[in-house]
Amino acid sequence: MTVERMRSTVLTEFPHIQSAHCESGVVSNLLRHRGIDISEAMAFGVGGGLFFGYLPFIRLNGLPLVTYRSAPGSILNRFAEIPGIDMCQEKFRSRKKAMEKLDVLLDDGIPVGLQTGVFWLPYFPRALRFHFNAHNLVVYGKEGNEYLISDPVFPEPVRCPADDLVRARFASGALAPKGKMYYLTSVVKRFERSSLIVNGIKGVSRMMLDRPFPLIGVKGIRFLAGRLEKWPKRLGSGAADLHLGHVVRMQEEIGTGGGGFRFMYAAFLQESGKEMEEQSLGDCAALLTEAGDRWREFAVMAARVCKGRGRPGDTYRAMAEKIRECGLLEEKVFRQLQSWLKERL
Repeated sequence: MTVERMRSTVLTEFPHIQSAHCESGVVSNLLRHRGIDISEAMAFGVGGGLFFGYLPFIRLNGLPLVTYRSAPGSILNRFAEIPGIDMCQEKFRSRKKAMEKLDVLLDDGIPVGLQTGVFWLPYFPRALRFHFNAHNLVVYGKEGNEYLISDPVFPEPVRCPADDLVRARFASGALAPKGKMYYLTSVVKRFERSSLIVNGIKGVSRMMLDRPFPLIGVKGIRFLAGRLEKWPKRLGSGAADLHLGHVVRMQEEIGTGGGGFRFMYAAFLQESGKEMEEQSLGDCAALLTEAGDRWREFAVMAARVCKGRGRPGDTYRAMAEKIRECGLLEEKVFRQLQSWLKERL
């Protein structure tokens, strides 16, 4: 599809700040543009971004889904529900109408968040393009036939030709964006953060500890450890390594990965502790950082095994124990957070 050239529009004041995770980064940058100073970590925590799920009934390339974060779009939806934040979200059937609406908003000086498919974004290095259709970015201007983009995973703003952006907005497959766009229509200048922090912690703690479903939260971490330990006997060494490599890819290559999401949530707890003058939140941040370190240690061990460079102690049992350590630490963190929440009642 060829998109017609339109007049240039540039929001020179749009604050591009690189982030670790696209959705929380976009939320932070959009709010900063409207005068609300909120870090990516705070956006991630308030938006309930932390999660764990091992879902073998959902397959990616024939392998079980492992997820370390909440569902794509959930952080945006949480912020859209906050009193004082009005966000419009739209999807389109027509590519032409989707691009026309984008141009109208840019002409009105409104930066627009988009859900896109990474594979079709040409500014990504070819080696990093893959079929993931829940990548978020902000379009803040247009010059000629190129859109000016604040992609939060890049250090500087980038440009994207109109035809490529159309393909990215209407990529097919799992999590197809269907032209999804979102933008802020009004924002209060100040909002009470303490209640948002408490609600964010309450939701994630409940999800990690109190869901009866055995495949999510801390139970899901332990379930994965039990499955992983049995893979060599159940699947054979070749298939076991294939499954192991998939777990590591989901942890380290999609978004900020398992350990990275733990570090980000720990930063949220640390910042929240200072905001609310609550030392216990800082203590929980230190424990969750330790859990993130354990996830990274597991990933390094697993990577050696998958590459055929395993050391004498790099066994499936040892890797399962490392994951169990992660589960134990995360349970301790969220038990302490639940105790802190009860003390506030």
